[in-house]
Amino acid sequence: MEGIIDLSDKEFQYISKLVYEKFGINLTDKKKTLVRGRLNKLLRELGFNDFDSYYHHIMNDKTGRSLLQLVDKVSTNHTFFFRENDHFEFLRDRVLPEMSRRLETGRTRDLRIWCAGCATGEEAYTLAIVLTEFFGPGFFTSGPPILATDISLTALEKAALGVYGIDRLQTLPPQLLRKYFKPNGENSYTVSDELKNMVLFKRLNFKRSEFPFRGKFHSIFCR
Repeated sequence: MEGIIDLSDKEFQYISKLVYEKFGINLTDKKKTLVRGRLNKLLRELGFNDFDSYYHHIMNDKTGRSLLQLVDKVSTNHTFFFRENDHFEFLRDRVLPEMSRRLETGRTRDLRIWCAGCATGEEAYTLAIVLTEFFGPGFFTSGPPILATDISLTALEKAALGVYGIDRLQTLPPQLLRKYFKPNGENSYTVSDELKNMVLFKRLNFKRSEFPFRGKFHSIFCR
């Protein structure tokens, strides 16, 4: 393939081992073509003609930025609104009624849900919609009830921005689209401030020895 920088088996082993050790992402041999394709443009931009030089560049970068750039490229952010809807129906019908009773008994509104591996935010905002539909608007006054984390800074920036093309909203019921999203012309929508205020987006690597959480969670979504 003309213009494509080749990735040897040895180079792929170096990169896949590094990604697994640092981030816990298992790049099997079947992902070699994917890794080569996703990293080729980056290598060109950085001025490298082979993966060996790129690998040593990462290892010698004391700032860690090159490593974060690598995981941004190789991590997969497959997500959409109300993905596998049975989970959200279970949350609405089984979990939230019990949580509501506990909150009422404790005279608190401090509900904590962790959206782990939130990618570009669709799942986190889906959770925000489910909570708002159940508890009503303005219920959570003690801070965002949803913590959404991901390892990819690029994905988190898109999530916090909350702008989605119309093609990314096909799984969203029309009444919820009208209620919780503001149109930007014809081709994209922005998540309402009400939903944005319910989610705190943070970067987190699951491989770290300790998680910086101050309390327990009532529910965890992890894909």
